[in-house]
Amino acid sequence: MTEAEYPLSTFYKGWGVYQRMLVDVVAPLSDEQLDLSIAADRWTVGRTIQHIAANRVWWFQLWMGEGNRELAAIGRWDPSEAADPPRLASSELVAGLTSTWAMIADALARWTPANLEQVFAAPAVLSEEEQEMYGEATRQWIIWHVLEHEIHHGGEISLILGMHGLAGIYGAA
Repeated sequence: MTEAEYPLSTFYKGWGVYQRMLVDVVAPLSDEQLDLSIAADRWTVGRTIQHIAANRVWWFQLWMGEGNRELAAIGRWDPSEAADPPRLASSELVAGLTSTWAMIADALARWTPANLEQVFAAPAVLSEEEQEMYGEATRQWIIWHVLEHEIHHGGEISLILGMHGLAGIYGAA
């Protein structure tokens, strides 16, 4: 008996819903609202969105070779990596979330459960110390890590917006 091979998108439909909710929250934000943060020494809403989009590129493209090369520029948005990350408008952030989501959605539509155990070595562009720290990762772990990372930072975004009387990812606080 042959098992049906469903694409991973079958199992990750909720991620697409979360993506739409995230974009719906970010799209109407003004520059001033993107500059809101929980404290002066913490990332703003805008920086956190940049980090989410850059993280997608880092794991899906740098580690697993997905997406087109133009997405590499989004990888430089990360405020934890860039000395002077760009300050982006909501339309640019939405475009970044949309294009990186297209990369993920395309990959999930092609991959099956049989692909989950593929192992990826730390990228050669990382320093030896970073390669040792990260080691190898399975596709399954990378997918989970990117998803839980977005949920974590989405909560931060919702908290910041809620503190300022604005609706978060799941609506008004």
